[in-house]
Amino acid sequence: MSIEKEIQNRILVLDGAMGTMLQRYNLSEEDFRGNRFKDFPHPLKGNNDLLSITQPQAIREVHAKYFEAGADIIETNTFSGTTIGMADYHLEDLVYELNYESAKIAREVADEFTAREPKKSRFVAGSIGPTNRTASMSPDVNNPAFRAITFDELRIAYKEQVGALIDGGVDVLLVETIFDTLNAKAALFAIEEVKEERNINTPVMVSGTITDASGRTLSGQTVEAFLISIEHIPLLSVGFNCALGADQLKPYLKRLSRNTTLNISAHPNAGLPNAFGQYDQTPEQMQVLIREYLEDNLVNIIGGCCGTTPEHIKLIAEVAGEYQPRKIVEFQS
Repeated sequence: MSIEKEIQNRILVLDGAMGTMLQRYNLSEEDFRGNRFKDFPHPLKGNNDLLSITQPQAIREVHAKYFEAGADIIETNTFSGTTIGMADYHLEDLVYELNYESAKIAREVADEFTAREPKKSRFVAGSIGPTNRTASMSPDVNNPAFRAITFDELRIAYKEQVGALIDGGVDVLLVETIFDTLNAKAALFAIEEVKEERNINTPVMVSGTITDASGRTLSGQTVEAFLISIEHIPLLSVGFNCALGADQLKPYLKRLSRNTTLNISAHPNAGLPNAFGQYDQTPEQMQVLIREYLEDNLVNIIGGCCGTTPEHIKLIAEVAGEYQPRKIVEFQS
């Protein structure tokens, strides 16, 4: 069954954090390099996307653990998979292969679980991160007009990533952790270009990031402004992830819900980070907060971001199974 049909029947559960799970492996510089990059002249530790090539079994295991926990959708290990992101590691030439292999691994694991339980389809979302550049703001306080990246540079980089993810077999494309809507619009433009050129209609999810209690994205947009900026594109869903825990994110999901007839997604962090950057919210604590989302008819897709694990997703999936998907009501303008 297609994801468009499945989302009408039940609340879909997205996976949790990839990075949090990979930290459990305590991988060394040598592990990141593998045999293929043993003599590469630059450090590679920290490049999680590269692990789809050098440690594919670890990526496969993480995906499987999330499916075992009850996830319906897993994200590819491609959050930084553009030439812009890979430039930090001098691996720009590897972008197509990274995305293709990541999508292929996720596709194989998803198909294995669907074959085991044919009545419950599993899906793969191609993860498209925001890059480490912003098109709307200057990184130089002394030169407000300066931009570190252009719209076209972003579009070209995203287009390569999108093509590889589709070739690798993703079901849906997820433009996520959006802190600058202009970056997202470049990704969406690239997606529409690829879809038109290939005459395909891959569904698209969009997930923004409210960065703090101001209720705005980093580039200064409110919930409503963010929504207006992207809803001209045909979308499977719109939502928010990262930066905030489930309790802090809830008021912004409510505002989103009041203003759109699109499906809504949320994958919040496991609370806010402590002084050491760790996430302390337990699966049980997070489940209580997610139940409030469901009681308030806020989401169609629910998962976890930073700090979340299969243990979190297991309890989220349990509670999601008790509720019907958000009913989409025509809103008053």
